[in-house]
Amino acid sequence: MPTEATAARRWSLALAWAVLLALAAAFAGLFLQTSGDLRLFMPAPQTPAQRLLMNELGEGPGARLLLLALQGAEPEQLAERSRALREALIERAEFAWVGNGDEGLEAIPEALRAYRFVLSPGPSEGSLDAAALHTALRSRLADLGSPASMLVAPLLPHDPTLETLRVLDAWTPEHSPTLFDGVWFSADGTRALLLAETTAAGFDPQGQAAAVAVLQAAHAEVLAGQGDGATDSLEASGPGAFAVLMAERTRGEATLLGGAASIGLFLLLLLAYRGLQAPLLGALPLASAAVAGLLATALVFGEVHGITLAFGFTLIGVAQDYPVHLFSHRRLGEPAQVSARALWPTLATGVGSTCVAYLTFFASGVPGLQQLAVFTIVGLGTAALTTRYALPRLLGPVRRDVGDGVWPRRLQGALQRVPRMRWLAPLLAAGCALVLLFGPAPWWQDDLARLTPVPPELLARDRALRSELGAPDVRWMLVQDAADAEQALQRSEGLLPALQDLRAAGAIEGFDLAARYLPSAAVQATRRAALPEPAALAQALASAQAGTPFKPGAFDAFLAEVEHARTLPPLRLQDLAGTPLELRAGALLVEREGRALALVSLSGVRDPAALQALADAHPGLSALDLKAAAESLASAWRGQVLWALVGAALLLSLTVWAGLRDLRRAARVLLPMALGTALLLAILHGAGVPLTLFHLVSLVLAAGLGLDYALFFEHASHSAEIQRRTLHALLVCSISTLLVFALLGLSSIPVLRAIGSTVALGVCCHFVLCLLLLARPSTPTADSARA
Repeated sequence: MPTEATAARRWSLALAWAVLLALAAAFAGLFLQTSGDLRLFMPAPQTPAQRLLMNELGEGPGARLLLLALQGAEPEQLAERSRALREALIERAEFAWVGNGDEGLEAIPEALRAYRFVLSPGPSEGSLDAAALHTALRSRLADLGSPASMLVAPLLPHDPTLETLRVLDAWTPEHSPTLFDGVWFSADGTRALLLAETTAAGFDPQGQAAAVAVLQAAHAEVLAGQGDGATDSLEASGPGAFAVLMAERTRGEATLLGGAASIGLFLLLLLAYRGLQAPLLGALPLASAAVAGLLATALVFGEVHGITLAFGFTLIGVAQDYPVHLFSHRRLGEPAQVSARALWPTLATGVGSTCVAYLTFFASGVPGLQQLAVFTIVGLGTAALTTRYALPRLLGPVRRDVGDGVWPRRLQGALQRVPRMRWLAPLLAAGCALVLLFGPAPWWQDDLARLTPVPPELLARDRALRSELGAPDVRWMLVQDAADAEQALQRSEGLLPALQDLRAAGAIEGFDLAARYLPSAAVQATRRAALPEPAALAQALASAQAGTPFKPGAFDAFLAEVEHARTLPPLRLQDLAGTPLELRAGALLVEREGRALALVSLSGVRDPAALQALADAHPGLSALDLKAAAESLASAWRGQVLWALVGAALLLSLTVWAGLRDLRRAARVLLPMALGTALLLAILHGAGVPLTLFHLVSLVLAAGLGLDYALFFEHASHSAEIQRRTLHALLVCSISTLLVFALLGLSSIPVLRAIGSTVALGVCCHFVLCLLLLARPSTPTADSARA
């Protein structure tokens, strides 16, 4: 019997191991940067449409817009709260622009005020002659006696023609919502509407989450500041809001289901091994795998994608089987080190084969998969090594030989009575081939939106909000190719008549383009040339002032600023840096690889054929369907991953053959794994389930589990006693894995459901086939034989 001091020392070592893991995890967290950019999990784009898609999904205005609606109070109160919310948000760095129809002069940055004469569509030949100025001054007199006087009076000395307001009008979306009390409202007058453009890219879930958090906090502050028990609600829609919603829902369900699975796993191990030692100490190799994989990925890549971590933790879940094998193969009176040494050749072959297979992910050209390979290889290797060398030192003598108990003997006897089914493999292979070749369901799911679908009611509300606000469509856009930014702006300006015709015909509801905010240098030059010489302007202004109450010299600032505007250099895209227009115009005018693209964002697209006809009629113009581009990119990605998996299968086969040093034994091991994978694919295809990235990763995980089952059954084939222990170990492994992933398969989130259901089904397929094809020793009477 071990002394209490020896047992205490072992538990102290286990505690030290756990503390060391916690410190290592904290150290990794100090410098680990997690990324949410989904482009890390996509191949390099090959076509212009794909390259533009990658940019638009991340940086485009459609991906960065949040559509907001305030409701639940009287219209006057909602209007007041809309203004208060906008004021709270425009000061925050998380938002590049916030609009509610109540934008004042602050919408034009101070740095651009001097350029108002070239940004405004007003200046033209004769627009500042004596007659035009006299008409303008008479209008200003009328304005001063109207409710607009508070807006006009500050502008009058510098801008009697109100070019500043014309600039604001030019920047206002052409399809704007209904105005009530100066702010946007829904057509039925029950909701105050706002548009908010985040500085975070669409592919930055952390940035989008931060913007949504700021938005919610600002709304709460607005309500608290009302002091009247205000309870109106804020609805946020758009890609960023949906991404945050689905991330929260996914995290919540994963936490709930993961917690339930952990409890079930703990109880299973407690029941299987009749003590706390197995569930507590068996968790240490798995935790070591997670921490080592995290550290290695952080050191190699610095920035790690969140999906890499999620997939990595899922894939190294196979490592939980390693301690189970050790626990089930221990014998009474035998030190744990001896059991671990006997298991090591089989365990090392399985781990080595899996790790070598994952090396092929480096050839996929997908950074996220390369990160996943490092995480998984280091994690599985660590789990195997700690199970072999560290865990046995913490295990005391066995008090109960669970691997050679009553029910393993009964199960072994039942298996002996099952007739050999030599016809099973060819018949099953033929059946799977028929289903895979002639199944009616589509093979692949290329619609990326279906991976994290938004509830239909939210999509319906998003469409309604988008229509009322005239927000850009997230699918369609026009793309004008040009040699440089100036040519791109000029060509897009030339599209204006045709775009206005499309809007008038109902093909689109509205459009936006960079030239709205930044006219081409040619247009700027035309407008600048229309500004009169100082002497001529002074004479025209003096004539216009005659008969008005304006005193001489009242507009000296105006004269000076017109003269200054005549000498300004052309306004370029880089001159907008640091202003709210930097993102708005920059997202619609893209320069890369020696070319420039002017993007025309569209809202309310009803006739894609009319867009295509417009594109065909203009050189260098194309109508881009972002959904089609996304599907072509997904197809390209799938091809790269499938080739990587083919390479993985070949390397895995070679490694198993090298590890077993016997071609016939290697074929026996690989046959049930191959048949199990084919059967799993046939079931999914026959059930009408199109495959996604998550199904492929799950197939890899299930195949790894199948390889583990086959190797251990092959290891036990020469001894009935070892076979009973293997049966015990693999039943515990398969039931625990089935429990974890079956719970995940109950999720309402498609990603979690795809992973859970695929792996759970794969466990059943692989384990049953291994039982039928491998689980019978060649010498059943050799109970005393050793591995």
